[in-house]
Amino acid sequence: MLGAPMGLGALGLGFWAQAVVPGSSRINGPLLEAMLASPPPHAVPKGSARDDLQDVAAERTATAGAGYALAEPAKGTPLELEIRVAVVRETDQLQLSASGPWWLRKSNGSVLRQGSAADTINLNASETLPAELWLETSAGHAVRVNGHNYDGRVRVLHDSGGLLAVNHLPLEAYVASVVGAEMPSSWSLEALKAQAVAARSYALAHMARPANRHWHLGNTTRWQAYRGLASSHPRTRQAAAETRGLILSYQGGIVESLYAATSEISMEAHGHLGASMSQHGAQALASSGQRYNEILGHYYRGASLARLRQGSG
Repeated sequence: MLGAPMGLGALGLGFWAQAVVPGSSRINGPLLEAMLASPPPHAVPKGSARDDLQDVAAERTATAGAGYALAEPAKGTPLELEIRVAVVRETDQLQLSASGPWWLRKSNGSVLRQGSAADTINLNASETLPAELWLETSAGHAVRVNGHNYDGRVRVLHDSGGLLAVNHLPLEAYVASVVGAEMPSSWSLEALKAQAVAARSYALAHMARPANRHWHLGNTTRWQAYRGLASSHPRTRQAAAETRGLILSYQGGIVESLYAATSEISMEAHGHLGASMSQHGAQALASSGQRYNEILGHYYRGASLARLRQGSG
């Protein structure tokens, strides 16, 4: 049985009074030429990062699970969301490329430069550059910023502070990367799944309250660690896929699900805020046979699981 849907478009964070608070292969010849001649469609994002949750809602369960276990909402049609992550900020230089054919576009979608996997382009903040550029590649390939591979595409903004590179990518690809950056991929799948839900909920909280009009959150542990494809592993992608769309909710709000490596660090860093998951503790609970929803219920008491869906709520 499902409870009432929550609208997330203009949703603030749920502040919890006691138990919980928010806390590649190279392509050559005619095939390459054909791909370079036919770049993928250029999708124009919404004007502000604050608009990226419009028409998104979540269904939460009206029943409780057994013990600390959080009841799992019924499966539904997967929702595709794009998250914006600042991967390089206020720099004088950027090196851009891709693992396949790439296109550097202006904000209106017109192609400024294009190249193959063997080509790179260097941008310098001292040059006369358009205020906005997009680095895109074909399906199945990665874009590269300063040698680091990323899913999706990269938006480059040029302002008085220098160059800013923002990775626009699917939320679930982001979650899989965060799980691999925050936990060893060899850990129990149930611990990885608990981390996936916590990472997704944390990301949604920052999509509802973005750090900047152009990006939702950064890529360091100031937010949560994100290393692009370098930390995306088959097991972390499985953890993201098996919890697809699930977030933590409390009283209609998104839980900014805090976590840290150990219970000691968690208490020191987040004790004054409320609930926080110990990652080593999650692994220990998973090793004792607990499922991801039991692990989450242990650390985020009073929470419920909600599943993202399309709809105005």
